[in-house]
Amino acid sequence: MGKTKTKFVCQNCGYETFKWMGKCPSCNEWNSFVEEIYEKRDKANIIQRDVSVEKLIDVEIDEEDRIKTDMEELDRVLGGGIVKGSLILVGGDPGIGKSTLLIQVANHLSNKGLKILYVSGEESPKQVKMRAERLNLKSDELYILSETNLDIIRNVIEKILPNVLIIDSIQTVYNSEIASAPGSVSQVREATHVLMKIAKRNGIATFIVGHVTKEGSIAGPRVLEHMVDTVLYFEGEMYQSYRILRAVKNRFGSTNEIGMFEMRDIGLVEVKNPSEVLLSGRPENSSGTVVVPSMEGTRPMLVEIQSLVSATAFGMPRRTAMGIDYNRVVLMVAVLEKKIGYNMQNSDVYINIAGGLQTKEPAIDLGIITSIASSYRDIYVDPNTVIMGEVGLTGEVRRISFIDKRIYEASKLGFNRAIIPNINTKDLNKIEGIDVIGVDSVEEAMEIVLGG
Repeated sequence: MGKTKTKFVCQNCGYETFKWMGKCPSCNEWNSFVEEIYEKRDKANIIQRDVSVEKLIDVEIDEEDRIKTDMEELDRVLGGGIVKGSLILVGGDPGIGKSTLLIQVANHLSNKGLKILYVSGEESPKQVKMRAERLNLKSDELYILSETNLDIIRNVIEKILPNVLIIDSIQTVYNSEIASAPGSVSQVREATHVLMKIAKRNGIATFIVGHVTKEGSIAGPRVLEHMVDTVLYFEGEMYQSYRILRAVKNRFGSTNEIGMFEMRDIGLVEVKNPSEVLLSGRPENSSGTVVVPSMEGTRPMLVEIQSLVSATAFGMPRRTAMGIDYNRVVLMVAVLEKKIGYNMQNSDVYINIAGGLQTKEPAIDLGIITSIASSYRDIYVDPNTVIMGEVGLTGEVRRISFIDKRIYEASKLGFNRAIIPNINTKDLNKIEGIDVIGVDSVEEAMEIVLGG
């Protein structure tokens, strides 16, 4: 038997110490240390076992190692489907639709003949059944377990051996051998470690639902995100019906992809054409609005940038940005002042991406500048024009990537003119129905779009 000792663990970041501290030296959180009991094992008790080693070149993979969910938006974010034996962490605000998404995924997979085990630590089987009936979901291979004890969950998994396992949520699962409360750092880490070993050993694809903190990050230690293979964040505004699924970590695919869903009374519905949705209701012949093709992974999306420039009522002008990096907006305002000669020192600047989308790519720089200039001069931009390009601090318009995809998406939605960096026109394929104009500087772009 090992020696039983106590330690203090920060419930915010997982920092450990042998004495209580008021402030965590790692994350600077106050009153976050909780006393936990652990057992220090002797090295003599460590079990020695034989392990097999093989060459990487001899490892064989096939297409069956990925499971299609029949939800194209989710498959795109995952990199083409669910990898067998992978551990996927799904986080998001309460009520955003995490459980709804996973119960729909479970229904799709079970209808394909796969065995699914849905472990709910927050709802009873009757409550899960009521939610499934509301979503009109029916399946013969979907098993429900309402349990929070890790030992019982492990026994059921090894007995049923499902193809896909869903844990909702990891903060409710506890190990009776650990004295700390469910949801603590030790409990979350131990539960995830046990589930990871089961998933890898038996080839079970496992989804884990994780609560988020008020800052929007996954509750519990950062090591939780390091242990899993994929981390997905479900984003969306409380008062909007659209939801965005974003990968922030993916060992089997890109982390730049996003999936878009709409929450309806029948559950989450895929949005196959986000550009059309984001541009619906766009005002025409109104100053301060510009359409910009933005890339989210390999998918081009047309977003509307709206700006409002008004006289400031105070000595210090305000700069407000929603969906766009604030510092980027400040830089673009400075370029307008220096290179175009606009006097923005007595003006407030408010800028927003319509639809609640967030983007940080530099290819929207020229769109930001044009939108601000349009509102400042109260001249509207041609509603059939899209604008794209990265802007440097000297006012030059620089090359951007995926230019063909951006222009093709604009042409598909009826736009007939595109303002792009001139350097991109050299290797651009001809696209019917849209006039492409290359510019080298911000001054040249303003002359074409706003007449000087």
